[in-house]
Amino acid sequence: MKVELSPQLGHCIETVARERYALLARHLLEAERPDPAAEEELEILRLFLEKANFRRLRAESEPHLAAGRKVSFTVYLSGGRPAWTMSVTQAPG
Repeated sequence: MKVELSPQLGHCIETVARERYALLARHLLEAERPDPAAEEELEILRLFLEKANFRRLRAESEPHLAAGRKVSFTVYLSGGRPAWTMSVTQAPG
C-alpha cells in the first residue's frame, strides 16, 4: 500500500501526516467492523511519523511550494520500514 500526502505552504508534510493519522485513528475507533486497509495505512503513517527527518523534508519541499509547484509524498513500507518519494509538478493554472 502507498499513502499519498500533499503538503501546502500552510501545512507542512509533518502536519499533513499527523492530521491524516488522527483522522484514520478516529475512523477506526468509530468503525463497527475492522478495516484492514485503514489499519495498514495507519501503521505506515505511524512509522513515517516516528522515523522521518521532517526538518530535511520541509527543507526539500518548501522551496517548491513557495514557487507555486505542487509537492506530493508517496509513503510506503519497504522491508518493514517506512520509505518515501517526493514528486514535484507544476500547479494547474
